[in-house]
Amino acid sequence: MAEPIPAERLTRIAGKDITGAGAGAGAGAGAETKTGIASTNLAAMSFAEMAFADIVRRHQSAVFSIALHFLADRSAAEEVAQDVFLQLHANLSTLKSEDHMKFWLRKVTAHRCIDYRRRRKPEQISLDDAPEPVATAQATLSDPFLSRRLRQYVASLPEKPRLVVILRYQEDMRPEDIAEVLAIPVTTVKSYLQRSLAMLREKVNRAIGEVIL
Repeated sequence: MAEPIPAERLTRIAGKDITGAGAGAGAGAGAETKTGIASTNLAAMSFAEMAFADIVRRHQSAVFSIALHFLADRSAAEEVAQDVFLQLHANLSTLKSEDHMKFWLRKVTAHRCIDYRRRRKPEQISLDDAPEPVATAQATLSDPFLSRRLRQYVASLPEKPRLVVILRYQEDMRPEDIAEVLAIPVTTVKSYLQRSLAMLREKVNRAIGEVIL
């Protein structure tokens, strides 16, 4: 299971970097306390900050986990997660329910992952040509359920099939919802799942064979 975003990043996401509250705001408050307006504004701002910080804490693990499984890079996943929550703060008023927020976070995280990877211009490969990671029999023996090897295999999938597998089996999303998140036909989602699972199954069976041999 992916670890949550480090505390210092969480503070930066849910605190001053988003709200703009800082020393200047405090100075202005001191000048206006006689009217009572500043203290009311600060109380409202404090409540808003606490409410958003709670939202971040509730959803940070899911957002970070999607990014980490897709990018296979902790610092990159943290950067994507921070961008997602910054965008969430800007769009919070448009979200109508907790379920809407969860869907929105998955959708934005998926697209931010793709954007992040494409900015770094990786080598384009097809699903059929996805590379098989190098692994040893000892590595497999140290992990009886092959979970580590399976994570490597999922990470080797091209970006769209990889996101489909992550959203389906990590986030337990229906193919119809995945299709909406990724803006692709449901038939394409099901095709990605079928082909990806067949390839993953073949590679896992091959890994088990290596250990037996």
